[in-house]
Amino acid sequence: MDLTNYPKDLLYTEDHEWVRVNGEIATIGITHHAQSELGDIVYVELPEIDDDISKSDSIGTIEAVKTVADIYAPVSGNIISVNEALSDDSSCMNVSPYEDGWIALIKLSDVNELTTLLTHEQYIELIG
Repeated sequence: MDLTNYPKDLLYTEDHEWVRVNGEIATIGITHHAQSELGDIVYVELPEIDDDISKSDSIGTIEAVKTVADIYAPVSGNIISVNEALSDDSSCMNVSPYEDGWIALIKLSDVNELTTLLTHEQYIELIG
């Protein structure tokens, strides 16, 4: 396993989403592991801007050649932005899941939820 595919500065979920925290804003996406399991991603249904979401809510879907998968909110809050570029070219999730392939920005409603997420080491152990 190439550990460079899993940035150490992120938090992770058992459902294979990642979270990058900057103050009270969380950027979310799916991990390299998730996109490699899904195969070629062909369409992403993005969440709605200004939606209030709760941790573990399904906030969208990813359609791949192999299957369709839900995107789960790793944290609670308000969707303040979505990656509109995914509507035109969702394949960037396959190539750059942590940079160009981000899904949404969430203004956190409960920063304490971050303590329930996995660290880099815990996530690597999970996907082993």
